[in-house]
Amino acid sequence: MKPIEQNDCIIIEPESKAKACIIWMHGLGADGNDFVPVARELRLKTPTRFIFPHAPVQAVTINGGMKMRSWYDILNLSFNGREDENGVRESQSRVQSLLDAQIKQGIAADKIILAGFSQGGAVALHTGLRAPQKLAGIIALSTYLPVRDKVKQEANAENANTPIFFAHGSLDPVVPMMMGQHSHQILTELGYTTLWNEYPMQHQVCMEEINDIAGFIRRQFGE
Repeated sequence: MKPIEQNDCIIIEPESKAKACIIWMHGLGADGNDFVPVARELRLKTPTRFIFPHAPVQAVTINGGMKMRSWYDILNLSFNGREDENGVRESQSRVQSLLDAQIKQGIAADKIILAGFSQGGAVALHTGLRAPQKLAGIIALSTYLPVRDKVKQEANAENANTPIFFAHGSLDPVVPMMMGQHSHQILTELGYTTLWNEYPMQHQVCMEEINDIAGFIRRQFGE
């Protein structure tokens, strides 16, 4: 599993022909390399292509306008504050294009998972709920649901039954667990199949979480 830089993404190909794909978005200020080590820890039986896209470099308001890799601008830390909806939708378009490209290459949509951490998890949720193809699952790590007031009218029925794996650190000082819990509650009330997992950690991932993620992926890929 050797990572290859291609078209502003890190791509890891399986040893045999790919039959599944995971598109995994990083958090604010990181890049596609951030979760490459996690791919190696999952030990999936299904030949899986991993795609780790890099977010564009742009100014982030909450960080004093400093330029960094960001899926959208973050205007404030309030869960109910003003959002960069246009930025979220631009990232949705990019991730949807990656998803469409995988389908054209022969990967069935129901063998594709969208995953993301923090800001990348928000993009995974936003895109996955609106995707016109039935996906295998959505993985939302230490994150929240953006543009949530429009989910009900914009969500695609194709993914009404797509399982959503939430994971959050109970000690998270960056994206408080309350934001993740509230997002989980919103989707549960809308009828989605959601799995809530919490861990005694801050804004990070841990081995127990990785093992739980691996279990979720294996179930969705029918292993």
